[in-house]
Amino acid sequence: MEQFDRRKWLKTAGIASAMTLFGGVSLEGKNPIKEIKRKSLVPGTMVRLSSNENPYGPSEKARQAIIDSFGDMCRYPRMFYDELLTKIAAKEGVSKDHILLTSGSTEGLKVAGLTYGAGNGEIIAADPTFQSLMTYAEQFGAYIHRVPLDENFMHDLDEMARRVTSNTRLVFLCNPNNPTGTLLPADDLRRFIEDVSDKAVVFSDEAYCDYIEQPGYPSMVEFVKEGANVIASRTFSKVYGLAGIRVGYLIARPDIIKRLSANVVSYINVAALAAANAAIDDQEFYQFSLSKNKSCKEMIYTTLDEMGLPYLPSHGNFVFFKTGQPISTFGKAMAKEGIEVGRAFPPLNDWCRISTGLEEEVEAFTAALKRVMG
Repeated sequence: MEQFDRRKWLKTAGIASAMTLFGGVSLEGKNPIKEIKRKSLVPGTMVRLSSNENPYGPSEKARQAIIDSFGDMCRYPRMFYDELLTKIAAKEGVSKDHILLTSGSTEGLKVAGLTYGAGNGEIIAADPTFQSLMTYAEQFGAYIHRVPLDENFMHDLDEMARRVTSNTRLVFLCNPNNPTGTLLPADDLRRFIEDVSDKAVVFSDEAYCDYIEQPGYPSMVEFVKEGANVIASRTFSKVYGLAGIRVGYLIARPDIIKRLSANVVSYINVAALAAANAAIDDQEFYQFSLSKNKSCKEMIYTTLDEMGLPYLPSHGNFVFFKTGQPISTFGKAMAKEGIEVGRAFPPLNDWCRISTGLEEEVEAFTAALKRVMG
């Protein structure tokens, strides 16, 4: 089966035959971590280090769970929500009515943007940061106050707090921030929440929280438990390696969750629920992903140090470094070397976000970087 081109086969075979094949494949007893570690680069293909994906996933257990779920594909997915909600609630230390399942954390971001931004709602956010919430809200008439990062490439919390008015409905934080990978100081974050959350809802995108190594760092979930006007978003896309499956969730007070749920578009599909249910229990793969991410970041740091290129120590699965040239120029040069890097993040147009990947992919990146930068 290792030589079997499943994608090509699916193009020429019927769906019924595909179901039969997958139903007859057992992954039990294999070690997916070892198999994925042996995965090598295919000559002539682009190395994708542009979207902060975890190429080591899905884990073996998540893959088997997807296969096992085929018998339930005839059912609507809502009946399968409770098991995942129960597991997430136990993990986060809240009741199930504090959680809203979404199609990746991006749907959660957009739902919040629509809920609080529609009809001239004001939203405050850092710049640059992950923009999905704000750009979606703007389509429904929201006004966005974008506050430049400070000299340390951190959220300027003081300036963001000063921008809050009686018209402000939501303040958006991305922590750790995308694209910089920076993490807000814990004490500063708490003071900000205490000051601002009585005036507007504070939304924290915590897509990369699993990569934080600072002991005792507070999740925004702790503020939710205290009853604050806070929403935290999480995803199965990063450390669990399920970006293509689309499972995320929001954590907030039950009254906030009820308001947000009115704007959810659809249900998460059965296969995605099965994968997430298996992934959340798979601590072996979880720790493996963290370990690989750390080692790959160290490889990138070492190369950047050798080349004298400035970079920001990252609390995510990517590194933000200064190229000294427009990212459009740099990106094209790297593409010629077979490496796809991150997009531009204005106004930091001479900085590049590079994702961690398979170890051999990162090795290919470092070699290409040396050729491109001379």
